Amino acid sequence: MPVSKAKLLLMAGALFLALAPARAAEPLKVGFSMSLTGGSAVNGKQLLAALEIWRDDVNAKGGLLGRPVQLVYYDDQSAQANAPAIYTKLLDVDKVDLVIGPYGTNVIAATLPVIMQHNMATVGMMGLGANSQFHYGRYFSILPIGPDPATAFSTGFFDLLKGENPRPKTIAIVGADAEFGKTTTDGARANAKAAGLKIVYDKLYPPNTVDFAPIIRAIKAENPDVVFVGAYPPDTVGLVRAASEDGFTPKMFGGAMIGMTATVFKGQLGPLMNGYVINEVFVPSPSFDFPGLQELMKKYQAEAKSLGTDPLGYGFVPFGYAAGQVLAAAVEATKSLDGATIATWLHAHAVPTVVGDVEFGANGEWKKSRLVFTQFQGVTGNSIDQFRDTAKEVVVWPPAYKTGTMIYPFAAARK
Repeated sequence: MPVSKAKLLLMAGALFLALAPARAAEPLKVGFSMSLTGGSAVNGKQLLAALEIWRDDVNAKGGLLGRPVQLVYYDDQSAQANAPAIYTKLLDVDKVDLVIGPYGTNVIAATLPVIMQHNMATVGMMGLGANSQFHYGRYFSILPIGPDPATAFSTGFFDLLKGENPRPKTIAIVGADAEFGKTTTDGARANAKAAGLKIVYDKLYPPNTVDFAPIIRAIKAENPDVVFVGAYPPDTVGLVRAASEDGFTPKMFGGAMIGMTATVFKGQLGPLMNGYVINEVFVPSPSFDFPGLQELMKKYQAEAKSLGTDPLGYGFVPFGYAAGQVLAAAVEATKSLDGATIATWLHAHAVPTVVGDVEFGANGEWKKSRLVFTQFQGVTGNSIDQFRDTAKEVVVWPPAYKTGTMIYPFAAARK
């Protein structure tokens, strides 16, 4: 029996209505700023790549709350002054549904007031105690430093000294005159005093410093047994090169030297890194092989060459991806985009991620620290392949994650 034109129109209309919700699903917009140029770009580009992989993985599974995830981001040029305006635009003009980041202690600290004014929840990227002044209950850090961020970045460094005989007596503390440098050196100062070390040099240098030879000479003049540094990537390279050119070999040298966590700088510095003891948040060790990690790293490393990013990405990519996982877990569990609802859930639940189970405590920091200290040993040439495991960058602290023993003094590891 032929179907009337009117009935065909009704059937077509019903089909349209049935499909309309799926077709009309608006993207769920996640906004952030990222350091894509400037001094921190070497790390920021890795984090962006990780978030893009996370977005694609989430969308392949149907998105969040049935909506495809869209990333909305702008380059903050590694400058903390740029990020607050970016987040204001994201929230007031772009009308993003969620925010994440930003990246870096200084940038997070500058941006949190904007995020707080909008009552948003966020997962900060690699910030060191960025919420310690604000105590904002909707901020969460993906950096595994635990409840005492300031001292966590140097605790292992000073623990390693306890086993040396004779024990060192004096220390020099130096860092960048910016949020990260100040926080790490403040913590080192407290740990040094607790360890009974006499501080013979304690200064910050301007963030735009390019000539580090005078700084190294000034430190060397004080003849410290130990040198602790809180430095950004370009500073790290400058200080290591200056110390090598000067032949400066205290008994122990290192600290929070962020440049040596990036593969590109490891390749540049090569054997100049031998003997340095630094903290790392993630290393290619069997102890850190969490579910989903290998799949993520294969995807990232396959894309890294065409992206022009860090070829290995161990120190940053897992945390960029995990930040997305944390935010997604709260949204899916609560079926909400409300900042207060998301924050309440995250404070009460552990979240499985590619960097392990993440559980948040005070100020949104991890409940337990999981920083490790490594020492570069036997690095030869400039091939980055030697850093695909911990054979040349040995985990020396804490005992639970050790893959080798620290060579002491510093000069012995330089041979």
